Amino acid sequence: MGEVMEVTGVLQSVSDLPVQDPPGEEFSAADLRWVKYASSEHHCDDVALIPYDRMEAFISGECNNPEYPTRFHIERGRKRERGTLKEVRSDDYLLYRMYWCSFGPENYGEGGTILPSRRYRLNTRNRAARPQSMRGCTCHFAIKQLYARPSLALIIYHERRHVNKSGFVCHGPLDRDAIGPGARKVPYVGSEIQQQTMSLIYLGVPEENILQTHIEGIQRYCGSDAKVDNLASQYVHKLGMIIKRSTHELDLDDQASIRMWVDRNKKSVFFHQDSTETDAFVLGIQTEWQLQQMIRFGHQNILASHSSFGVSKLKYPLHTILVFDSRQQALPVAWVITRSVTKHDTSRWMQALTSRIHSVDSNWRIGGFIIDDPTSELDPIRNIFSCPILFSLWHIRRTWLKNIIKKCSNTEVQREIFTQLGKFMYSIWSEKNPMDILEQLFQDFVDQTTFIQYFKSFWVPKLEMWIDTIRNLPLASQESCGAIEGYHLKLKLKAYDDSQLDALQRVDWLVHKLTTELHSGYWLNLYADESGSFPEVKAEYIASTSWQRALHIPDEAVLFDEKEPLSAKVASQKDASLMQTVWNAGSEFSLCSCSWSMQGNLCKHVIKVNMMYAPRKDFQPSLSFQSFQRVLLDLWQKPLDDSFSLDLSVAWVMQMQERIQKVAELAASDGIAQVAGKLPIQWANKRGRRTAIRRTSPMRFLPHSNGSVQRDLTPKRNRKRRSTS
Repeated sequence: MGEVMEVTGVLQSVSDLPVQDPPGEEFSAADLRWVKYASSEHHCDDVALIPYDRMEAFISGECNNPEYPTRFHIERGRKRERGTLKEVRSDDYLLYRMYWCSFGPENYGEGGTILPSRRYRLNTRNRAARPQSMRGCTCHFAIKQLYARPSLALIIYHERRHVNKSGFVCHGPLDRDAIGPGARKVPYVGSEIQQQTMSLIYLGVPEENILQTHIEGIQRYCGSDAKVDNLASQYVHKLGMIIKRSTHELDLDDQASIRMWVDRNKKSVFFHQDSTETDAFVLGIQTEWQLQQMIRFGHQNILASHSSFGVSKLKYPLHTILVFDSRQQALPVAWVITRSVTKHDTSRWMQALTSRIHSVDSNWRIGGFIIDDPTSELDPIRNIFSCPILFSLWHIRRTWLKNIIKKCSNTEVQREIFTQLGKFMYSIWSEKNPMDILEQLFQDFVDQTTFIQYFKSFWVPKLEMWIDTIRNLPLASQESCGAIEGYHLKLKLKAYDDSQLDALQRVDWLVHKLTTELHSGYWLNLYADESGSFPEVKAEYIASTSWQRALHIPDEAVLFDEKEPLSAKVASQKDASLMQTVWNAGSEFSLCSCSWSMQGNLCKHVIKVNMMYAPRKDFQPSLSFQSFQRVLLDLWQKPLDDSFSLDLSVAWVMQMQERIQKVAELAASDGIAQVAGKLPIQWANKRGRRTAIRRTSPMRFLPHSNGSVQRDLTPKRNRKRRSTS
């Protein structure tokens, strides 16, 4: 690395390695004493042993090497549970990850070997993804959390030099071919700094502010220098001009333009099916950064589907796969552009998406999948993701409220109709017939002809389908509904720009919008949140959903009137004299007097009032809780006395109870290790021998919403050891 690393003799066992723990917040390979280690898996590689909790400090130190500034990404990973090995060797792992320099392993330079001499490389065709910075760097290492000693990590450096296959330095200040004759003074502008600069340009930040941030980024590697500042100014100005002059039209024909974009951005396309007489057009987009976030936030977590965006305005509707980050904000990790909703096409692109993820992390698995469209095919989700399916009501609530406000001018009438529709939804799990409530609504508001005609023509024919879906699938919570709605509003703001309305019928324009402006905006949001940079961007990102904004309203600002128990007032945080009124309090179908709610959105005042309304005696449980209650009752239906059905029902309910208890225990504990240590040992028979394994998750065997028992489709591990070199 930056210095010559000390390497001594060849060892045959990891047990003979000393544990090294260099001081400081971060350290690099130059701070460790390396030894050669040879085994059946490792062909005489350099290894060192460090505490497992200092793994991030080592990776950070390697990234900040002044001679080769870079980032390391996870190229592949594997994981095994305790008790799954009969014979344990000293280098067997619990967790294995291979980290590769982000300037490799692929080479996207001209010719694929040595790059031509130039001052900068500016890729104007694909500025949102990482591949434009890949130079074929072969530097990579692996980290193993040892099976026998989980508190230790074994670092295996397969290639320490930042060189390509030809043996030439391929990035950093010493790479003369990458940045020209001033290489020792001007570092290469890496993908992170370039993405940061592009995101600020897309957000409309003034150029002088962008330049200051850009210079601060590159000075981390080369220090302050007048020439560096001058070249950085030229770079920012040139990049800004390129972005402003860039166009989505690679060809006058939209279909040909998309083919050209797919050919030039293969690393960002996980599925493409051209339109023919027999096949529908399908384009699946996922950048390298989105792939990493899907693996990071999607594993053992919930995915959500934002479907059918632009069904009446765009040439092809947009389908988005969302994950929820550490702040429970909806993050787009894949886009699918298609009009096809058939089971065949849906299965194909979902399978391609999961195959791409499993090629990086074979143990990746989600805990649930939220849909927002009752026409969605459920079988592909069950067969490919093997998880429970939930249903979100954000779309129907927003659509009903927007049309009530648009078609009914009287505020009191708007409130009463929305309240009645809420009673209709709540009656789905009661003994009352929901359609009787709807008929009563039509009679009470017969004078509201515009809205009644709209509702009868557009919604009544589809209500039976919606009711069946709501009854058969558990409902998502109000927090997740608010997060999905927050993404919808951001997407709508970017896609329906008034200056681009003439381009809505072109797919290449939509692709350009997604992979540049929208992608860059979310990249900068997450970067600002995790790095602490750009406090204004971070604050705006945190407050981008109504749920997060509701958490900042103090309890003292909510006032209940005993004379009107179904209404509440919320004092404004900016002007204490300004009060917002919430009607039908305690229901998801509450209506607020604020301007945000009057646009059809779920506002912070409604969420805060519902939070405060929960302890009251007259509080009606939320729709998601009622659906959860129905799931438990369905599992514990009273079968014939002393029958096998009784045993099966009790087993399912006990599995659910154990799962909930473990989640509650984890939330109240100091860490997962405290909970994992209490798990009982379960003995399983493998090839005539007994092996101790941990109890599998009961959620794997819970029944699907259609009543069938779910099979465990977790990929089986290959017993044959594979070489990691």
